[in-house]
Amino acid sequence: MTAVELAGITKRFPGVVANHDIHLTVRKGTVHALVGENGAGKSTLMKILYGMQKPDEGTIAIDGQQVTFSSPADAIVRGIGMVHQHFMLADNLTVLENVVLGSEKLYGIGAKARKKIKEISERYGLGVEPDRLVEELGVAARQRVEILKVLYRGATTLILDEPTAVLVPQEVEALFDNLRELKAEGLSVIFISHKLGEVLSVADEITVIRRGTTVGTAVPAETTSKQLAEMMVGSELPTPETAESTVTDRPVITVDKLRLEAAGGKALLDDITFTIHAGEVLGIAGVEGNGQTELVDALIGLKHADSGTITLIEEEITGWATRKRREQGIGYIPEDRHRHGLLLEAPLWENRILGHVTEKPNAKGVWLDPKAAQEDTRRIVEAYDVRTPGIDVTAASLSGGNQQKLIVGREMSHKPRFLIAAHPTRGVDVGAQAAIWDHIREARREGLAVLLISADLDELIGLSDTLRVIYNGKLVADADPATITPEELGSAMTGAATGHLEHDETAEPGADTPEIRKSPEAPEDEAR
Repeated sequence: MTAVELAGITKRFPGVVANHDIHLTVRKGTVHALVGENGAGKSTLMKILYGMQKPDEGTIAIDGQQVTFSSPADAIVRGIGMVHQHFMLADNLTVLENVVLGSEKLYGIGAKARKKIKEISERYGLGVEPDRLVEELGVAARQRVEILKVLYRGATTLILDEPTAVLVPQEVEALFDNLRELKAEGLSVIFISHKLGEVLSVADEITVIRRGTTVGTAVPAETTSKQLAEMMVGSELPTPETAESTVTDRPVITVDKLRLEAAGGKALLDDITFTIHAGEVLGIAGVEGNGQTELVDALIGLKHADSGTITLIEEEITGWATRKRREQGIGYIPEDRHRHGLLLEAPLWENRILGHVTEKPNAKGVWLDPKAAQEDTRRIVEAYDVRTPGIDVTAASLSGGNQQKLIVGREMSHKPRFLIAAHPTRGVDVGAQAAIWDHIREARREGLAVLLISADLDELIGLSDTLRVIYNGKLVADADPATITPEELGSAMTGAATGHLEHDETAEPGADTPEIRKSPEAPEDEAR
């Protein structure tokens, strides 16, 4: 039986056709994956299904009945729920308060609501505690709260937008277990992802969208990642592996005993020490919320350390302002491109200037040079394949992946000496991912020092020359990218090991928690 059927969906915007004659059929009790390049039209299609936008042509049918949605409220009434990639939770409220917010009429705000939340949590194996503050929860737990929110409102079809983007392998498998529980209860899931291996693992069917139209539908048992990639972008699946070493003996950034405290004195970063050399990529692995954001903020100057030092080449920069750090060659690809990387309502050429207002080609003396900035924006758009009708459209009009390519192009254009790359390929398709990897590798060959933070463990292992694990604000372990597996690294990220991590050849394939051995030369108190 069909849960959702989209037929002939077409949506036009000024200068672009986002969707053209798209067809999508989702069967009841299945996980249906939707894949495609950035800008292929996936987000527009899901916004149409969720009532956020109206199609210019085509029809929507729910449970075999044709419907018209004017708002998300209409979609929710018909059992459509959406979990967005960027969570929409209030940190200072409890799980219960977040879940009932806006839906108080369903079960009230007290005992009846708490009972319903516990019932849904137990039924689908979500493990949600109604009275916990959201700010106390990890990323995976917050995601389960978001899923519970839509189930609480009666959703029978869930749209999950990049649900594994911020999860480690163990958390991904736990999420997939939750999805299997939903399937078993007859619910349907539309799973949007760029991680083709995961798509093949969890989906019952896969629909591929390319340049705004449906390419076809595949069954995982009869297709491969390579075939899916070719359907999506017309090329083979890229890998982040870096064959040759370019690491030199010239230190570019040195961090020594860095400590950053919260208002109450709690250590957010404690005794952080590392050196990154010219031509070296240092990868930092960790479950989100363990100090990565604070480390980036301290390096770029958004927060100032309580103790310790940061040295760029041979000059201490610990007390420098962000602008001075940028002018002296620190590039910055932020974790949250919307909050820290772009002015969404400004045109692309103005976004090209951000963070580099005093530098060429954006400035001529003490004055901005809009004409030169515009010309350079056109160069970035072409060189980094930013898909846009022009440089005068707003950043908000681009897909997430094209926004990311604009940011990468902007930062690389200033030939930084040190690049902070926080989740540089999050939410981008395989084609854009490969292009970003190529740009990082090329700059690395030319002597760029890179701090790489990523939730994509294959990316971390493939691009890094050195790997460190951060846990509770401390660097607790290091690993050899040439031998460590994503599963072993993921286990270390949960605090399962310290010291130097070695691949265990005796571990049984598929073991839930691969053994990680401490090498004999690593002392008990070694945190490097």
